[in-house]
Amino acid sequence: MGKGLKIATIGGGSSYTPELIEGFIKRYQELPISEIWLVDIEAGKEKLAIVGALAKRMVENANVPIKIVLTLDRAAALKDADFVTTQFRVGQLAARAKDERIPLKYNTIGQETNGPGGLFKGLRTIPVILEICNDMERLCPDAWLVNFTNPAGMVTEAVLRYSNLKKVVGLCNGPIGIEKGIAKILDADLRRIYVEFTGLNHMVFAKKIFLDGHDVTKRVLEEMTSEAGDTISLKNIEDLGWEPEFLRTLSMVPIGYLRYYFQTSKMLAEQLESLNNEGTRAEVVQRVEKELFELYKNPDLAVKPPQLEQRGGAYYSEAACNLICSIYTDKRDIQTVNTRNNGAILDISPDSAVEVNCVITKQGPIPLTTGELPVPIKGLVQQIKSFERTAAEAAVTGDYNTALLAMTINPLVPSDTDAKGMLDELLAAHKEYLPQFN
Repeated sequence: MGKGLKIATIGGGSSYTPELIEGFIKRYQELPISEIWLVDIEAGKEKLAIVGALAKRMVENANVPIKIVLTLDRAAALKDADFVTTQFRVGQLAARAKDERIPLKYNTIGQETNGPGGLFKGLRTIPVILEICNDMERLCPDAWLVNFTNPAGMVTEAVLRYSNLKKVVGLCNGPIGIEKGIAKILDADLRRIYVEFTGLNHMVFAKKIFLDGHDVTKRVLEEMTSEAGDTISLKNIEDLGWEPEFLRTLSMVPIGYLRYYFQTSKMLAEQLESLNNEGTRAEVVQRVEKELFELYKNPDLAVKPPQLEQRGGAYYSEAACNLICSIYTDKRDIQTVNTRNNGAILDISPDSAVEVNCVITKQGPIPLTTGELPVPIKGLVQQIKSFERTAAEAAVTGDYNTALLAMTINPLVPSDTDAKGMLDELLAAHKEYLPQFN
């Protein structure tokens, strides 16, 4: 990779795009980008025009020589790209709302990356990401794919198993959020802290926490469970606290998504209450996005608006741009990404995608060994990995029975009968975006 990098962003009309543009602007001296191609589909044309105009103003305001190109032509965007980032949503937020509403009818968690909703987002997304991989093989065979599209773990798993692409990394802003939360609890600069992560995307644990080389895991957990202590959560997940004895005995900090598994009844009750008051999370996000795009239309706006953090995408630019910069510069720093396990977690297949700390090199992520999963989380993590693999197979084959199997073995689904009911209803609701099942 030489001077003048080309970045192609699939789903360029996303409300997250200003985060990405801001990150690239900040790193321009290290990461000499000449072109950023924002590509979307016809249904996203209006949003692409709005966010693309803002991106151009941001670049002009920062006085960096980056050309912003808006297109509906994916092939043109991918041609000779050095990095491809993916942040698309098949069916847009209307599809997410169905993923969240339909399971709630069965008294089951409705969430976009976990449970039945996560399955259906994967079924819609995986065929598209594999098409993109095929295009990349033809149009930019040396490019890196940096996937931010959820469910990121399942999508990365599918790319590793069903495409020929080797240069692929899955990414989530969750671990960075946990690190920043820990830094706040310890009242310490982030550079003094090291967190050992182990697990899967949206099922990752801060296994050990170090401050200046000293293990302070117990101290962080004590603070998190004290009466006046800070907790660590995500903007898009209700913070219901933790039972102090549970968290202290677990001896790890779980990502906020683990609340769906460890606090299922409380989270379900909260979702049902929200459904009646403000709607599903997707419907809340639709209102937030509407406000954001009204802001983006302002011709005087030339920076990322602070309101974007309410969208749940905080630290996106930090995660994505840090990763791309470290690959390009061969920085060899440590970041937490989704990559091929290769023995980092002994209880997971070496060929599967895991979310662990990696040394980031020009050759890609080198996962750091974290050993066996602790006994309290071993079964749950393995069960979700079995779910992800079965779901990826269903997405590729379009086999109804495999999809039913995936739905039934997910720990958030209460029974095989409920699984079948939800599967049939969601297949009908998303028929337009699931041609492999038709």
